[in-house]
Amino acid sequence: MSTDPIYFRSATAIAKAIREGEISAVEMVELSLRRIGELNPKLNAVVTQCGERAIDEAHAADRTLARGEVCGVLHGVPITIKDSIETAGILTTAGTEGLKRHVPDRDACVVAALRGAGAIVVGKSNTPELTLSGETDNKIFGRSNNPYDLDKSPGGSSGGAAAILAAGGSALDLGSDVGGSIREPAHFCGVVGIKPTSGRLPSTGHIPASYGVLNSFAQIGPMARWIEDLELTLPLLCGCDWQDPKVIPMPLRACNEVDLQALRVATYVDNGAMKPHDDVACVVNEAARASAAAGATVTSAVPEAIPDAIAIIPRLRNAEGGAPVRKALKLAGTTEPNPSLAYALDLPPAPPGAVLSGLLDDLDDIRRRMLLFMRDFDAIVCPVSPWTARAHGFDSGQDRYAAWSHSMTYNLTGWPAVTVRAGTGADGLPVGVQVVARPWREDVALALARQIEAALGGFRAPNL
Repeated sequence: MSTDPIYFRSATAIAKAIREGEISAVEMVELSLRRIGELNPKLNAVVTQCGERAIDEAHAADRTLARGEVCGVLHGVPITIKDSIETAGILTTAGTEGLKRHVPDRDACVVAALRGAGAIVVGKSNTPELTLSGETDNKIFGRSNNPYDLDKSPGGSSGGAAAILAAGGSALDLGSDVGGSIREPAHFCGVVGIKPTSGRLPSTGHIPASYGVLNSFAQIGPMARWIEDLELTLPLLCGCDWQDPKVIPMPLRACNEVDLQALRVATYVDNGAMKPHDDVACVVNEAARASAAAGATVTSAVPEAIPDAIAIIPRLRNAEGGAPVRKALKLAGTTEPNPSLAYALDLPPAPPGAVLSGLLDDLDDIRRRMLLFMRDFDAIVCPVSPWTARAHGFDSGQDRYAAWSHSMTYNLTGWPAVTVRAGTGADGLPVGVQVVARPWREDVALALARQIEAALGGFRAPNL
């Protein structure tokens, strides 16, 4: 794991360096703010900075440490938070004009958990309007760029988070994922991220608060440069907050107790909806070989329900006639949304309730077939996306849902899925792989991703 310079170390290693006196919290926060100041004109990844407040908190952290006390496992570590997740006293816009002056009076519960563990928020990372686009761009702050190639997109909707993590401006971020919005930016920017099992983390304080029928597909999750940071932070974020009714307080198992040699791993490249580019396929195959080298039993197999799974997503959206997006815009007070939301706002009127009822029956059947596939496997190693980072404004057109199928399928099932960098394409851009596990088995996904990271190198800093 790279440890030089310090801003490219893991959050775990930075916290250790602060505790052991290698660097003070003030010095680390100032370094993070300086890094953001130097690179943000190129990246436009951090849209609100809170330098004075962050430095004050860092001084307090150093005084606490001088008394021999530690606030938590992230004591003094500078982090950013996606601009769709509320932060007390810090502007939170979700990229929509109706909220361009919205300053919450309390932290989202997941933010409170990280701050309670000693983390210091240095800024908010950019997101498309209401998080509902694969390109991180909005009318308030504009477009974010990929640190590996400024002409490329960092993806969406957690694109600002992925970009600033890769650039070394932040040690940790929180993203949200309803169709790949943590995993695809992590893949495009060469960092790591986990979409936990649906219902694992409370979403209280996220904007929008609901995605309608698709709400059960959504989940907040941590993003970082190294897998060990996902292992460190996920336990901090889990649990019932007595507000989010979707949360199920399931025990979170320890990653270090996973026996890799006992794992049965399925792997595929072509999922039957869209075949990825050769560079992506090659890296996925390398990750599968790394899994086998660790002792796992690896079998080429693909869930036969994936094409049906991805076909039902637009049908579910159409069945709502854009109502959840209109509601979110109304609640925000936004009257002129970004053109990126046209796909959701230009839908025909919602069909009769009987149509939606039938769709939900079909959805349950797809989930049943997917679950049946996992009866024989503990994990899946597969692509995150068909390609590396795309040029700004890229539109896959009629193939949009097929392109998203590699990530969105596992929103539909609700299973945990991790992205970890496993190679580099011929274009010099990062290539991540996706590690999916059974429901509530984040430990398996993270343990296997950690093995792939160790075998294939993991994060590599961009040349900025």
